[in-house]
Amino acid sequence: MEESFMRKQKRILTLILILGLMLTGILITSDTAYAGKITSMQQAEKLALKKVKKAGVAEVDKDYEKGILVYSVHLWKGTKEYELTYRASDAVLLSYSWEEMRINKTSRRKIMSKSTCKKLALQKVPKGQVISIAKKYDEGSYIYEVRLQKGDKKYSLEYHARTAKLLEYKWELKSFKGKNKYPYIGRKKAKRIALSAVPAAEVVRVELYNDDGTFVYEVELVKEGYEYEVKIHARTGKVLHIERD
Repeated sequence: MEESFMRKQKRILTLILILGLMLTGILITSDTAYAGKITSMQQAEKLALKKVKKAGVAEVDKDYEKGILVYSVHLWKGTKEYELTYRASDAVLLSYSWEEMRINKTSRRKIMSKSTCKKLALQKVPKGQVISIAKKYDEGSYIYEVRLQKGDKKYSLEYHARTAKLLEYKWELKSFKGKNKYPYIGRKKAKRIALSAVPAAEVVRVELYNDDGTFVYEVELVKEGYEYEVKIHARTGKVLHIERD
């Protein structure tokens, strides 16, 4: 009796071990497939949260840029907003950026020199090659915009000209080129077209979808208490319909 009981126990333990190994194999296979391709917004979101830990997710977009299907994940953490763009076909991070939302507009410090700004940029991107430095006045503050390149990336940094604080940081792969198989205009251009159609409005949402065989961007805007919906041909950029509610 006791030996029979022991044999049964061993068989049960063996079955549990086999099931455990099978499950591990499934999980490993799933992770490997996931690492090589993005097929959902949830996967893109998970990748972005590994890059920017403990951030909040604001929005995940699916779009075509330069003929390539990409996922853009918008995050927030502290006083910064982040945007990470991944290529769907292989999950490669094509661009990474963050923007500081709190800007000191009351500082009366002396505006730093271009050479000082260049040193700051090279500290942020060591051994980078500075392409240009330009000073501009943006929403009440003087800003230095520095463009650099290093390896396979090009960088754009923006510094507060008085406080020397880094306000924006962005890099993108220089080799990000598409075959133009799906030459859609992209979300950014769709926004600009919609704002040209409804000047001084605020863009609420941009969505790419198939409308009876034609891909269109639907842009929702608000202005002076009214809601607007602008439909734009995804390939030509032509405004197909404007509706006010």
